[in-house]
Amino acid sequence: MATKTVDTARTADPVEVGGSRSGARAFWRYWTASTVSRLGDQVTTVALPLIAVVTLHASAFQVGLITGAAYAAWLVIGLPAGVLVQRLPLRGTQVAMDLLRAAAVASVPLAAALGVLGLPQLVLVALLVGFASVLFDVGNSTFLPVVVPKEQLTSRNSLLSGSVAATDLAGPSLGGVLVQLVGGAASMLLDAVSYLASAALLGSLPNIAQPAAPPRTGGAGMREQIREGWRFVTRHPVIRPCVADATALNFVCGGLMTLTPVFLVRTLDAPAAAVGALMATGGLGSLLGAAATPRLVARLGGARALLWAAAVSTLFALLLPAAGSGWGTLVFALGNAGFSAGVVVASIVTRTHRQTHTPPELLSRVMATVRFVSWGAIPVGALAAGGAAALWGPRTALLLVAVVSVASPLILLAGPIRRLRELA
Repeated sequence: MATKTVDTARTADPVEVGGSRSGARAFWRYWTASTVSRLGDQVTTVALPLIAVVTLHASAFQVGLITGAAYAAWLVIGLPAGVLVQRLPLRGTQVAMDLLRAAAVASVPLAAALGVLGLPQLVLVALLVGFASVLFDVGNSTFLPVVVPKEQLTSRNSLLSGSVAATDLAGPSLGGVLVQLVGGAASMLLDAVSYLASAALLGSLPNIAQPAAPPRTGGAGMREQIREGWRFVTRHPVIRPCVADATALNFVCGGLMTLTPVFLVRTLDAPAAAVGALMATGGLGSLLGAAATPRLVARLGGARALLWAAAVSTLFALLLPAAGSGWGTLVFALGNAGFSAGVVVASIVTRTHRQTHTPPELLSRVMATVRFVSWGAIPVGALAAGGAAALWGPRTALLLVAVVSVASPLILLAGPIRRLRELA
């Protein structure tokens, strides 16, 4: 689920906040909204698949449908989202989307209380939350470069990724415990409350100036703006291979989202609390990766740090299918943490490069294009992993997904990045 951003509404006299105390206040309020909501999201990350697996006795492919639905929006509106972010009053839109997501998530415990909860509702909730989240994620890409000086972008991106990692660590553990104590459906109320809190924080933010959208109107204008973002990404010698790398990694991530709860519950026979704790190890790895990224970039350079991150994530992914029951689950924990650490380093390095090397008027469209391609691989990976698990079982499917992760370092080594120290 998405983090939140601040208003770039097309109203009079937006506040120029970059590098000022008002910018710092806006950043920390945004950070608070993002962190609170992300914590609730991570509870749902555990609760939703456990509801499907344990309560509704869903198959691996059906769990894949839920995961795929959550990210299908990137394939449907991922490209025009970049243009919409420039045209809509963003703060009002984001507050409305927070309220929509709160209502969608809250419908699950309500339906469970009425005894009418079924798999179609879980898929629909995932779809609604996914579509609302697309605008948030694209909006986030335009926020930091406005309020943060260029030289601070890596550290701020690392802070944001570190905060995400901290909630990824605490949220699943909390979610596993809540599922065991009060049930999966009731535990999702925390996510609904987190969206309401985020809406209140975002609604209190001032207007923030961002580069104006090109003065074009109508369908043809939108198509041309989308094409401009697409051309910039596909013709850029560094961004293009980075997007290909991210696409391979996100295919793997989609597969892991589907297979992890099924593998842990049905193959390793782990209880709900243990499932939450094991999923939380990804947050621990992400936290370590985010903390290490500024030093890695300073010592190795962005390009070399990216290559090392790709190699590390692949090596640890190959540990996941080797996990066993009991103490053998520690192998899964180690693989999950190491894979997540590599992924977050790659994410910070490439995101910072895009933010600093993309013309400001193109940034939202470039980020939308990147996520349309790379995040569009998540539902594909989720469905493919679910189908593989149905045919050959969760462990074999997990091994196949881990093998696919080898594509990440191979993509980077095949292009110009292997010759670079910095992503310039």
